[in-house]
Amino acid sequence: MKENVNFSVDYVIKRLKSLSNPGAIEGMTRYGINPDKNLGVSIPDLRQVARETGKNHKLANELWATGIHDARILAGMIGQPDEVTEKQMEQWVGDFDSWDVCDGVCMNLFEKVPLVYEKALGWSSRDEEFVKRAGFVLMARLAVSDKEADDKKFITFFPYIKKESADSRNYVRKAVNWALRQIGKRNVNLNKLAIKTAEEIYNINCKSARWIAADALRELKNEKIQKRLIDREKKKGIKHKPFISHKILIC
Repeated sequence: MKENVNFSVDYVIKRLKSLSNPGAIEGMTRYGINPDKNLGVSIPDLRQVARETGKNHKLANELWATGIHDARILAGMIGQPDEVTEKQMEQWVGDFDSWDVCDGVCMNLFEKVPLVYEKALGWSSRDEEFVKRAGFVLMARLAVSDKEADDKKFITFFPYIKKESADSRNYVRKAVNWALRQIGKRNVNLNKLAIKTAEEIYNINCKSARWIAADALRELKNEKIQKRLIDREKKKGIKHKPFISHKILIC
């Protein structure tokens, strides 16, 4: 895709400052969003600016280099996956300092990069909070977006999910839980394996692991979810026995 070269980084930063809402920053902080170098620009406004600039990888890198919170979310929106290098992925993930920047870049840009499965596994084993979160966010997103992937790719994720379930850091445990739930809602086979993994996690003597497991089991064993998965596969000619709900573990 040809880049739109009509927008300079200075112009875009001025545009973002014109959309700044300092009053929104306090509310963002309550939701755990880093207030440092944050202009308080809303996501709808950032999407509008992204539509105006179009995809522009050079501009994305320049915006990232500013260190401005909102500019970095925008960078993820306008970056071009086919231009992303491994070096860039490692540089950006190392700069993550807020869950919304992490999730936005992973969902808008990194999940479309060919290295995504490799990075999901590698980052999930790293120590840095937002790097580790990024690994599990990618797992969760791939379970939804990669329609053609076979089950083996997601089965590979389960040992990493189990291993990191003892991490009590809020932004890690929520991402681990998210990955487990999304994989388990992909199809009947993965649902059974996700439930098995969640039950194994529940038996880990750790408050964080038990929360992750109990919350995931509530959703994965939900009768509406079960029916939806079975109905989806019936349309493909795959038959399954009706799901019998069992008591769900509660922390």
